[in-house]
Amino acid sequence: MGVAGSAPGFSIAVALASLIGTAGLLAPGALVIFAVPMIGISLAYKGLDARMPNAGAAYEWTTRIFNRPLGYFSGWALLVASVVFMVTGAVPLGSATLSFLPDPAWATNVVATTCVGGLWYVAIGVVLIAGVSLTSKVQMVMSTIELVILTVVVVAAGVHALRFGAVNPLSWSWFALAYPPGAFSASALIVVFFYWGWDVTANLGEETDTTRHGAGNGGFLSVFVTTVYFLAFAGATLMLFSLKEGQGLSDNLIYHLAVRAGLGRVGGLAASLAVILSSVATLETQMLQFSRTLFAMGRDGAMPRTFGVVAERSQTPVRTMYLLLGLGVVMIALASLVPTVSQILTDSVKAIAIQVCYYYAVAGFAAAWLYRNVREVGPGRFLAYALFPALSAAALVVLALYALVTFDVLTRVVGVGGLALGILFLRPRGYGGAVEAEA
Repeated sequence: MGVAGSAPGFSIAVALASLIGTAGLLAPGALVIFAVPMIGISLAYKGLDARMPNAGAAYEWTTRIFNRPLGYFSGWALLVASVVFMVTGAVPLGSATLSFLPDPAWATNVVATTCVGGLWYVAIGVVLIAGVSLTSKVQMVMSTIELVILTVVVVAAGVHALRFGAVNPLSWSWFALAYPPGAFSASALIVVFFYWGWDVTANLGEETDTTRHGAGNGGFLSVFVTTVYFLAFAGATLMLFSLKEGQGLSDNLIYHLAVRAGLGRVGGLAASLAVILSSVATLETQMLQFSRTLFAMGRDGAMPRTFGVVAERSQTPVRTMYLLLGLGVVMIALASLVPTVSQILTDSVKAIAIQVCYYYAVAGFAAAWLYRNVREVGPGRFLAYALFPALSAAALVVLALYALVTFDVLTRVVGVGGLALGILFLRPRGYGGAVEAEA
């Protein structure tokens, strides 16, 4: 589930072109450098999940360790990011599907991609409502096929570069820190989006049969798996394309890389299949995060209690899913009014990064506070679950503050405004009333 949530195929297709446009030849280094705070936060989740497994994950941990309002906004940030992501996930899915048509222009048509992506979105939601056990089995198969295709594409790209020469030869300078002014923090925020999603494993803590010692391992290990693929594709793209070409491949970078690597139209379509599988997987996992977080908040009274109900037949919080399906369809419809697919993806990635920085950072500080007593937990656990997460959380706070003063108005409105909107639904004493279980 952790790999499916980070969705290497999807993230590469959607965000790698933007990262190359921001960091240039330093894109591979950015993926390595900014993976460090993600590892710190994944350790925080591992430590917190071992002590307090809960469907609300970051929301519940922050509420228990700090206070109710801070926990509420942690959960709210995830809910807002998830709703915005419904657009980010559906649009590439529509584009990849339309790439199977003879006319490639359909893959960049905004109305067509949003319509097809919207249909995929509704279909995925229906499958998810059927129950998490079905979803987890499907995810395993889909992720395996995706990783096999991605491996073939990146190996083919490497062979092509060796045989015919690289546009940008492999160099240690790719991992330098010589970022242009403003590019360092901007690159970091894009990388935050790259890695986001592995934490869905924590939201399934109540539905997972695991030991305390093994809690959180899925999310932690998935960060390393996805880092390998992100780094490999960043290097392959730089070796086969110029910087100008690379930053213009936001519609489906993996498809173009497969074709350039000599795999032809068939290879390109296989790459599109990988993107489709990855997009479906990440949409499913994000729906899981939204539904489980809202369920936990409803169960606790932080949100209306009608959402804190599990359907007896499927054992899933279907009311939260119905809400998400409605909100997602509206957001996807609004996205169809944006001029280009590239602009939809760029704006949504930035807005999501702000939300993610907030709730990841709060979780990092929560873990640091929980494991702060070095005498009680021991030096090793203190370093892993307190110091490292605290430093990682501080780095994410700095990045979020940077975004507030440098991003465009639309990103601020969606990113910061979306978080502030939570004030309207905040009830310091909680929502009252009991709700009957749904059949």
